Amino acid sequence: MKTNFLKLSLLALFISTASCSSDDDKNEVVPVVTTKASNIDASTTEFTKFSFSENKVVTTDNWDVAFSKTTILVNGGTKKADAEPTRTGSGAVSIVSGTFSSVTLFPEASTFVQDGTTAYAIPTGSGNGWYSYNATTHIISPIAGKVFVVKTHDGKYAKFEVLSYYKDAPATPSETSVSGYYTFNFAYQANSTTTF
Repeated sequence: MKTNFLKLSLLALFISTASCSSDDDKNEVVPVVTTKASNIDASTTEFTKFSFSENKVVTTDNWDVAFSKTTILVNGGTKKADAEPTRTGSGAVSIVSGTFSSVTLFPEASTFVQDGTTAYAIPTGSGNGWYSYNATTHIISPIAGKVFVVKTHDGKYAKFEVLSYYKDAPATPSETSVSGYYTFNFAYQANSTTTF
């Protein structure tokens, strides 16, 4: 009788341990890691679509942001021009002033904007969105302290900051630097929390 009780107790302990570890796996918090994307080709009028969750350029509808020249789109809202990819997601963006590392909380929901038929969520033009243009040197430079918090196409969140608009991200771009190649830092939040 004691042997059967001991066997049943060990079996119950094993089942309890197995189910706990299974629950732990389901509730595991995935750490948020800052990643650098380099040389994302936006040198043509065709938009290059990028997925934060996949950390790569994609050709599917599972994109979060898209790049062409100095224009950045988000996968949410409506098209402004026919050449743009169709918005199939619920994406939006909030522009935050601060350093990349200081943006740790998601902005208020009311600050998120989608692309529209009259304006993009990330404004275009020198000094309006992510860059400034120097008419003397003809260099396009990211505006310091601009962090873009993106609601992704599937309702998750990411933040990114543009580091360079030139191939191989030269420290000091010149007129001979090859333009239209984005390098940016990003952090993707796969958890159901409101922090990075």
